[in-house]
Amino acid sequence: MLELPKTLNEAIDQASNATQSAISDGNNRLQVEILLPELNPMPVAERFLSTEEGNTHNFNKIFFPDAGAAALARRDWGDVPFELLDISTKRVSVEEQIQPEDEAILCIAPTAQEVLQIEKLCNALGENRPVVLLNPRLEDVSIVGIGYAGRQLRDRFLKNIQSCYYLRPLEEGTLFRCYPGLWQVWRETTDGYELIKELPNKPVGDDLDLIFAGETTTPSEDTAKPKKLSMFASMQRFMKALSR
Repeated sequence: MLELPKTLNEAIDQASNATQSAISDGNNRLQVEILLPELNPMPVAERFLSTEEGNTHNFNKIFFPDAGAAALARRDWGDVPFELLDISTKRVSVEEQIQPEDEAILCIAPTAQEVLQIEKLCNALGENRPVVLLNPRLEDVSIVGIGYAGRQLRDRFLKNIQSCYYLRPLEEGTLFRCYPGLWQVWRETTDGYELIKELPNKPVGDDLDLIFAGETTTPSEDTAKPKKLSMFASMQRFMKALSR
């Protein structure tokens, strides 16, 4: 059984391996989410791409949400074997940036403002070439829309993106998924983390509450345990563990 990562680099390496496994199995619309507070996506992306080197599904082009982020990557990353582009450029359409020789595309931290461009990018590549979204933020309903247009977008595009890696600290523990494994709920204990539930689909909202409630001890046992950390404190503790 795959354990929770002990460092941020280990999490990124797990994500890279999960992505390659998912692509090898024919899954070509993927997202990786490492949802840690105040996480800078640039070093995460750099590490993700360096661990991908040598695998069979190479990224030809890396898209950033704006020209500034792309320029920063060009400055800091030096000579790299792929193009660094911004998806929101007005100089050339997304479709014109895709070439027949492109094998796979990586999009770094796209937001809901770029979601239609991401959709065009996927359509231009076709179903047989992979598109991977690294730490996307596409579910801002105030931009995507909460009415008919928003539902259409989710039905025709967003729902087809598969999560191949997911790591998110919660108030009571951590929600984790690493392809091809199941979704896992881990509970924080005084000694670390323990796996309490595995599911085929992502648990959200009340489902997560019920999972943790089902693992709650009796009142007499609770009195012997320390008080549960707040969500912020729990996230800080997990981040501190990953940064060691």
